[in-house]
Amino acid sequence: MSVDEPPDKLAATTPWRVRLRAALQPGPQVGVPVLIGAAALLNAALYHAPLFTFASARLDALSYGGLLTLATLFVLVAFVTALALAFVALVSRRLVKPLCMLSALLNAGVLYFIQAYGVLLDKTMMGNVLNTDVVEVTTLWHPKLLLYVLVLGVGPCLLLSWVRLRPTRRPRLAGFAGLVLVFGVGWIYAASSTWLWIDKHAKSIGGLILPWSYTVNLARYQSSQWAASRQAEPLPDAHFVGDERTVVILVIGESARRRNFSLYGYARATNPVLSASGAVALTNTEACATYTTEALLCILSHDDPGLRLAGSTELLPSYLQRHGVDVIWRSNNWGEPPLKVGTYERARDLERTCTGTMCSHDDLLLSGLAQRIRSSPARKVFVVLHQSGSHGPAYNTKVPPSFEHFKPVCDSVELDRCTPESLLNAYDNTILYTDHVVGRAIDLLKSMDGMPATLLYISDHGESLGEHGLYLHGTPMALAPDVQKEVPFIVWMSEGFQRKHRVEASTLTRTTAHSQGQVFHSVMGAFEMRSSIYRPQLDIYAAGASAADGR
Repeated sequence: MSVDEPPDKLAATTPWRVRLRAALQPGPQVGVPVLIGAAALLNAALYHAPLFTFASARLDALSYGGLLTLATLFVLVAFVTALALAFVALVSRRLVKPLCMLSALLNAGVLYFIQAYGVLLDKTMMGNVLNTDVVEVTTLWHPKLLLYVLVLGVGPCLLLSWVRLRPTRRPRLAGFAGLVLVFGVGWIYAASSTWLWIDKHAKSIGGLILPWSYTVNLARYQSSQWAASRQAEPLPDAHFVGDERTVVILVIGESARRRNFSLYGYARATNPVLSASGAVALTNTEACATYTTEALLCILSHDDPGLRLAGSTELLPSYLQRHGVDVIWRSNNWGEPPLKVGTYERARDLERTCTGTMCSHDDLLLSGLAQRIRSSPARKVFVVLHQSGSHGPAYNTKVPPSFEHFKPVCDSVELDRCTPESLLNAYDNTILYTDHVVGRAIDLLKSMDGMPATLLYISDHGESLGEHGLYLHGTPMALAPDVQKEVPFIVWMSEGFQRKHRVEASTLTRTTAHSQGQVFHSVMGAFEMRSSIYRPQLDIYAAGASAADGR
């Protein structure tokens, strides 16, 4: 072969193994400051489209002030990233590349979920993420997620692995960190006119800056969980003013929003069973949180759990169990706090012994329950049914095929790709199915031979179905739309229960505002249970409770 042959001909005749080895040769050497600067700029450019879209929608983006604010956000993201990596490099420069690779992979996946569902990765959302089980994780899978990870995650990782780091002395790294600090602070000071706008939208902005939104808020959430893991302090002892056998069922719904219940005036017949059962819909109930774990604490606590460390005091099921009530907790969900109860059963446990046609979805929670209640030796029986309910995004998987009443249904986890009609149909089918499950629980109580019995249904939080560009739940309470906060609170009472407590439907509807904090005291009232923590003003059955107290 002549040495005068052109390079392209030489390349064509070079064995592929030689070309592959050449391609895999280490790339150019760069200093640590150069790598940090490039990584910070690429992080700001590649993973923050939702941040700049959010800002552009609320700014006059073509004005001087709008452009300055957008530029300040870019500088802020790059500045924080570069400064953090510079401090990491001062500890060990070997950590810089692995951290950049890990951030690229995580950012790619997180970016997909932010763009697909409009979520904000604050502390509450990180709690929601950590308390999502494997089954729910699989429903979030979509091929586009793999594309994001490959292009925006694996791609940058390959580039980082190709580049070699040149040793850099610590004094030079310290000087670089100082320059970054001076530049960042200088820019932010010079752009002080943007502070007011950024401060106004700080919560939303903080939930969109990667990787800091999920790393910082994960640490915040985990620290609160560690604090909550300590032994719960027992509540004051209680006594019963009546010994009649009583059954109370508490059904905790999931992601059920009030406005989609026909009991509350929704145009679609989503509650045909409950409407005919004599159940009462309590008005104006608002959740105290937009994610399950925090909302459960509100439902099960005797006071506002936000006033103390989460789980630091005894919760309703444990309190009742300690006082001789037979507590049965059945769950087709997750996020439950630590409890001390007589019976705890998950849906998969119930599936093993279930027979018949209603052995799937939330119907499982009622499997064998009537016999379990009848066989209990206790005078008081408390049952909690924690539903899977209307948890998205795969709403179509939450109901048996026979409950696909509203059609067509959205069958994708990319909710923004569904038509509003199909998304609403899929969601409304979950409410229709919840109506069926709660109706079955009421029928079960009706079969208890005239025994005083009552059922309470309340959802943990609501759900967004595309309003304001939001989907699912978990938006911070200060920013959450009403659909994520407004929940149904429904009560049914047997005739024997109404006579015993001198209460009827008209009594329950006298109060015009309700809360999740009423559940604890209402259950105490239903069991005729009294202690120093009992608050009759929070007991929905209080009309009869005051008479019982005078015995």
